[in-house]
Amino acid sequence: MTNMAVCIHEQGGPEVLQWEEYPVGDLQEGEVRVRHTAVGLNFIDTYMRSGIYPLPDLPRPIGLEAAGVVEELGPGVTGLSAGDRVAYASPPPGAYSQTRRMPGDRVVRVPDSVTDEQAAAMMLKGMTAEYLLRRTFRVEPGMTVLFHSAAGGVGLIACQWLKALGATVIGTVGTEEKAELARAHGCDYPILFDQVDWVEEVKNITDGEGVPVVYDSIGKTTLAKSIQCLAMHGMVVLFGQSSGPTDPINLAVLAAGSNFITRPTLMTYTKKREDLEASAAALFDVVGNGQVRIEINQRYALAEAQQAHRDLEGRKTTGSTLLIP
Repeated sequence: MTNMAVCIHEQGGPEVLQWEEYPVGDLQEGEVRVRHTAVGLNFIDTYMRSGIYPLPDLPRPIGLEAAGVVEELGPGVTGLSAGDRVAYASPPPGAYSQTRRMPGDRVVRVPDSVTDEQAAAMMLKGMTAEYLLRRTFRVEPGMTVLFHSAAGGVGLIACQWLKALGATVIGTVGTEEKAELARAHGCDYPILFDQVDWVEEVKNITDGEGVPVVYDSIGKTTLAKSIQCLAMHGMVVLFGQSSGPTDPINLAVLAAGSNFITRPTLMTYTKKREDLEASAAALFDVVGNGQVRIEINQRYALAEAQQAHRDLEGRKTTGSTLLIP
């Protein structure tokens, strides 16, 4: 059986993404073979492609998120059956493929209330929102929070979830169109970050107090100002670096407000099987009951991954993007 995939032979720009045959190989202990129906596009994919996150064993497909159907179980797999609808957002890389082998303990069953496309569009972004809002810094009713890139894939999910939790949401965006999109998904105060002093705006909105938490996936160009937005004992949650790796920080800048900074990842928050299942269940629940809508605003053929990456890095996308095998 021929299997096509988007592979990289070296790390670099979008041009290194190559549509070619790639063998699935024989199932090993604990693995399942999954035929993908939809693949999620995420900023972490660009880190793997470019070399920010070095990858061994090239050539290989990249990608960490997809949904599909279990075709075959390897030795020792329990709790799954051939024909199950499943999704995942986890290493090892390889989601940019028609079919792949995947550790069985890293996939979860998708409930009937969630479509394959929704699952592929939300697992990584949605479970990221879950651990950010419920575990890294637990948002409570009445809090006012700042979320950067509020019209992005994680941002649109997080804004809706934050409103369901009873929070007031300040969000940074790049354009008026993205401001309207964020507002339509629960962002109370969308701010055009490159047109105004957003630190001053946050202070004005909070009557000078600042916010208890800033969720920052931009990194290099925002981190120093994110710290300035904090209230006393507030926390910056740095969970990405779309503008590049952050510069070194003199921790003394945290002293004025006895503030905190943390750099979490989804992979550590879902490393234990029970944590993965709980995170996915929480996500399925808020999507299933309508509190969170999954916005799939772009679809590309998997073979068009180069263009998808260019558009993502060029900030031309909003919400979630799918690659269709």
